[in-house]
Amino acid sequence: MADTPTPRPHRDVVLVVDDSPDTLSFLTEAIERSGATVLVAVGGDLALALVDEITPDVILLDAVMPGMDGFETCRRLKAKPQLAGVPVIFMTGLSETEHIVKGLSAGGIDYVTKPIAPDEILARIRVHLASARAAQSARAALDTAGRTLFAVAEDGTVLWSTPQAGRLLAGLGAEPFDVFALPPRAREWLRGCLAGATGTLSLTDRDGVAYALSFIGRTPDEILLRLSREAQAAGVERLRARLPVTGREAEVLLWLSRGKSSRDIGEILGLSHRTVTKH
Repeated sequence: MADTPTPRPHRDVVLVVDDSPDTLSFLTEAIERSGATVLVAVGGDLALALVDEITPDVILLDAVMPGMDGFETCRRLKAKPQLAGVPVIFMTGLSETEHIVKGLSAGGIDYVTKPIAPDEILARIRVHLASARAAQSARAALDTAGRTLFAVAEDGTVLWSTPQAGRLLAGLGAEPFDVFALPPRAREWLRGCLAGATGTLSLTDRDGVAYALSFIGRTPDEILLRLSREAQAAGVERLRARLPVTGREAEVLLWLSRGKSSRDIGEILGLSHRTVTKH
């Protein structure tokens, strides 16, 4: 009986983005000695093209590069849904507070100053990889339980989402969800929630399906929201599945079951009294 081949251990993938050949060579050697796989890009545009082919586990990003700098590169990387949970560590010779804040605001999670000490950068990679994987496991568990949860910053930028919530968010805009942020109406609603308002917001996807956006709570760093099917939309679908009626007839029937008159239903659905009676 042939021996079962031993599966290869998972190798972390580290993307290093820097325009300096010396830095790329130094980091590649140090990281590969730790057992990880290194991908390199000498500019922000090349990094953006590369991550469409391979999703890295962590990104080391030079802050100062010709053309597209590291801050803009980070913003564009973080606009890609598959990179929302990938930690970005800035490498910079700029130690002024404003540059550190700029890097963190662009989506970075940490920074190291040049010249870089190998032990320090490897330790930071290990810490952030462990945190990212713990967060990913928690979100996967929420997703398995059917929780369509996601977190945003105060400006509506999506920080993370369960896979199911991410798929729903992708269908809310008039265009594909290239920018990982709430639609304008939802951002306005969010400002009201942060000011103390209550209630849910009704949003419709590109197929006309209605969803309810709910405010769950907040921490100092993120605001937790839930996206779920509206009860009315779910009721209409159940009626259509069980009865030989059209979508509009199901809506009329649903409101009749709730005690509404034909005139009330006409006002709710934007129909004439005669049309409601016909249905």
